[in-house]
Amino acid sequence: MPEKAMEGLDRRGFMTASIASAGAAAVLASNAGPAKAQDASASGGPRGTLYTGDVVDGKKVVSRLDVDDLAPGQRHLLYFQGVETPTGQHWYVSVTVVKGAKPGKRGVLVSGVHGDEMSSVHTVQTVMNQLNPAEMSGVVTAVTDVSRPAMESMQRRWPNAGRGADLIDMNREWPGNENGVTAVSRHAALLFNRLLRPNADFAIDFHTGTTGFEVAAFNIAGMDAPEVKAMAELYPVGQIFDNHVYPGVLHNAFMDVGIPSFTPEIGAARVLDVKMIDLFVEGTMNVLKHYGVVAGPMGRTGKDVSVFVGNSAFPILAAAGGLVEHLVKLNDKIEAGQKVAVQRNSFGEVVAEYTSGVAGVITGQRSDAMAEPGDPLAFILFNKATQEGVETYPE
Repeated sequence: MPEKAMEGLDRRGFMTASIASAGAAAVLASNAGPAKAQDASASGGPRGTLYTGDVVDGKKVVSRLDVDDLAPGQRHLLYFQGVETPTGQHWYVSVTVVKGAKPGKRGVLVSGVHGDEMSSVHTVQTVMNQLNPAEMSGVVTAVTDVSRPAMESMQRRWPNAGRGADLIDMNREWPGNENGVTAVSRHAALLFNRLLRPNADFAIDFHTGTTGFEVAAFNIAGMDAPEVKAMAELYPVGQIFDNHVYPGVLHNAFMDVGIPSFTPEIGAARVLDVKMIDLFVEGTMNVLKHYGVVAGPMGRTGKDVSVFVGNSAFPILAAAGGLVEHLVKLNDKIEAGQKVAVQRNSFGEVVAEYTSGVAGVITGQRSDAMAEPGDPLAFILFNKATQEGVETYPE
């Protein structure tokens, strides 16, 4: 889910100033060597799969992947060599490639960009396990653990230690910089340049709510892009957030290079919501059928459910500390002025009451029972008459 206060922000406002500084770039470039030379691979530079010669758990390690090099009609399990750690090792990323017996479109499915989002991982795993390469046309490539250090502790952000202890949200770093000043930026660029972008005709980046905050089943999709609209509407889920959100998220990095992409949001963090996962598995299989990768009749789509499409999200933030009682549920329709939550202190006294400033539907709610001032308590998906600049949201 999005973060930061809701306000206009320049499209490149999230880019770290030190990355852009000429001095830092010059120093990094002088030390980069081969990494700098291969940064061009995403824009017509070197292609072809590069094997490092390492084998981890019986799986070959690659530092660049071209699915055209892999044998058709087979399932391929690989590790991708990600960013180098302070001890000189690497973070390895799990890659599953199911290559059909016949040529066709290439899809990329991504999860694990945030380390606490388990339902997104299970969704991708379930889709991949349903694919039969002998009956497919095209290729589906899946990455299920992009932010490995964050997943190790099941936390949202990557624990970066390059300049002291820091936590970095990887979904604000794409497409990254192979010579960037943080491990997260370099890792993002390695994956985007050498694994994701070169093998994608379309891409889906799966997420969930963050720890302490659950969301309804919905898709974040720029519906002004026809291919994106077509994909998002193939999911039997009740909400679509028609918004490009902000720069630095993975699906926008794909969109910026002409690859249609969007983000499904699948419930709460740190758990497996099996019923909700089933909806997104069904929708993703519909997308693969839409592109002719797999055959068969479509499952349920947005036409089979009542879909609310909104272009903005109204945040309700805690004004006090205390225990939160929600008066509405996810997917409930809300009127402007309707009371949605109350908050009590340790004596049980009501210290705050919260009402909606808009009419819409509940798309997210705080799942942690306690909140302090500034914590988001709810988001209401609604339609704003006019949109100016880029919207960002508190976490």
